[in-house]
Amino acid sequence: MAQKRKEESEFKVSDRRLFTSDGELRDSSEEQAAPPGAQPPAATAASTAAPPAAPTISTVPEPTPAAVAPTHESDVPEPPTASEQQAQHDAYKQSSRDLDQRVELSGHSAKELEMSFERFMASLYMTAMMQLGLMHEQGGQPGVDLIGARQTIDTLGMIAEKTKGNLTPKEQGFLQNCLYELRMAYVEVTNALARPPQAPGPSTGTNG
Repeated sequence: MAQKRKEESEFKVSDRRLFTSDGELRDSSEEQAAPPGAQPPAATAASTAAPPAAPTISTVPEPTPAAVAPTHESDVPEPPTASEQQAQHDAYKQSSRDLDQRVELSGHSAKELEMSFERFMASLYMTAMMQLGLMHEQGGQPGVDLIGARQTIDTLGMIAEKTKGNLTPKEQGFLQNCLYELRMAYVEVTNALARPPQAPGPSTGTNG
């Protein structure tokens, strides 16, 4: 029995964790031996998977749960408090009022700056039409971006799904018309691009 206790007191545990407590990859040749009596033999199998329930003083700090199994939730910052949101909202409104006053002094109407649902839909509609090459900025050249156009159209479709029951009949009709026209234009453009170029027909002219 004395011999067995002596062997237990000399028992050493190698830290085989792949990552350090800082989340860095551990050198495969780096091993830390626990001091005598720090861990009973029964915990040998568990020592390679998780820290002991009652950690002892060691030169290697015990890993935190975030270091052992990092989650995506840890990357999400804490949302602002209600008071912070209210303060920022008030500051934003004040800046908007200041801008409206400067616009009015310049001889224009501040109503032109207001964003409505129809204006938002119209901006996405024109963006998709430009990506399909059916519209272009004044002085610019048309270009086709099918992937961008599809994403913009899908954005409109997602908005239609998320806003069901929350739109006025006018807003609902405007959104559905935008989606219908854009989807039809997308099909026509993709079909035209997929169609192989036609070879020129035989010349009908005669040589004298």
